[in-house]
Amino acid sequence: MAIQRLLQAGKLRRVARGLYDVPRKHPLLGELSASSDAIAAAIARRDGIRLQTTEAAAANLLNLSEQVPGRIVYDADRRRRSVKVGQRTIEFRERSRRKMAAGQTSGLVMAGLRAVGRQHVTPERLAHLRKLLKPADRRRLLQDLRYAPAWMHAHLRFIAGEKKPA
Repeated sequence: MAIQRLLQAGKLRRVARGLYDVPRKHPLLGELSASSDAIAAAIARRDGIRLQTTEAAAANLLNLSEQVPGRIVYDADRRRRSVKVGQRTIEFRERSRRKMAAGQTSGLVMAGLRAVGRQHVTPERLAHLRKLLKPADRRRLLQDLRYAPAWMHAHLRFIAGEKKPA
């Protein structure tokens, strides 16, 4: 009943079944909706799902590509499903446990390199990633090396600062 009262008073807003947020207002834009990342993270916490950014989105986030994905898709360690949130549809695609095993940043880098493709990984892109990652993330990249495909090992070692570009 407490949630129902907060909803009626306008202090809470139902985003999806079982998910609520506090409405925020912008002086020019009006009421702002929750970000897709925040909604996906809340669904993951609620359902006990591990999420990872898809390859195309990872390449965009890491500035390896200027292409912006048109659909909101996340890789998940559970079965495929989609959640309708207002006008948006957030998709969760099942991904193999091996590809989901790497840490958050390591998984993002590996997905970004997969999106770019083996033949398009350049020393400039690797240097960009090396500069972008914090030292702790680069150390973690070496720990998660076993989850990467063989062609990526030399590139990940360079990003981590272990050797020269391949």
